[in-house]
Amino acid sequence: MSVPPIERTLRVFVAGGTGFVGHELVVRLVRAGHSVALATRDAGHADDLLPLSSVEVLQGDVYRREFLRRALEGSDVAVNLVGILNESGHSGAGFRRAHVEFTRQLLAAMQEAGVRRLLHMSALNADAAAAPSHYLKTKGEAEDLVQACAWLDWTVFRPSVIFGPGDSLTRRFVRLLRYSRGFLPLARAGARFAPVYVGDVAAAFMRALHGGPASRQMFELCGPEVMTLEQIVRLTAHAAALPCHLLALPDPIARLQALVMEFVPGKPFSTDNYRSLLGDSLCRQDGLKRLGVTPSSLSTHARLWLAPGERSRLGAAL
Repeated sequence: MSVPPIERTLRVFVAGGTGFVGHELVVRLVRAGHSVALATRDAGHADDLLPLSSVEVLQGDVYRREFLRRALEGSDVAVNLVGILNESGHSGAGFRRAHVEFTRQLLAAMQEAGVRRLLHMSALNADAAAAPSHYLKTKGEAEDLVQACAWLDWTVFRPSVIFGPGDSLTRRFVRLLRYSRGFLPLARAGARFAPVYVGDVAAAFMRALHGGPASRQMFELCGPEVMTLEQIVRLTAHAAALPCHLLALPDPIARLQALVMEFVPGKPFSTDNYRSLLGDSLCRQDGLKRLGVTPSSLSTHARLWLAPGERSRLGAAL
């Protein structure tokens, strides 16, 4: 796939821009000369982005169409990075609100504001009909909403698990390994992933920003290594110089563990997380290659933020 060169600077509306991927993308957008309108419920979450002069932080109720319409005015492109990994309760209502209802409101506001281009973050294995978890089902429903809009010029991204400084993947296991002194019962230890670097995900969004060959296309984003969950945890422990004694749990015990951890503060693991792990998170097509992005590996990058010299900074983030 040939990617067109940047022809002009854009005003880019970003929902979810204060999150892990959002921060990386916003910085890259600004460095490329684009201006950013960042919608958030809490402007305090964007404090570290305020020094970027071309970022406008708009605080309001992101679930209200009128606020979204005003925030979108004058934008050339919208980016939807809104997503949650766990919800309060078990019904799926939290996932549906964050993934489906927000996307519905965003699409309506975009149409009213005359914004026709959307870059939408989904997930591998998203499927409204057949996915085993609320997370993946609602991600699939949001995809369906996006692709059903005949007036919309969309690009959808489906990443495997995303890693990088400040991620939820390695942070969670560092925290658990520290608290348990390295002893960790692990559900779905053999589930396979192709961890993708946050910088590569942001680069994929940048390559697709103007549309062109990326218009109305879906890109699966995977790193160069296929790793089991157990391998990811052991690599994280090694990079962080932490002890690691894992016990791979059979599925019946893993389901019980997930149920119990629903009630642990911070909800480090849930029944919905367990269900999402029932399928491998691997790409069927190489979206990064199609976009001209060379992927980075977890093996070579993890030590850059997990090594003992970096642990005090990481601990503050936990």
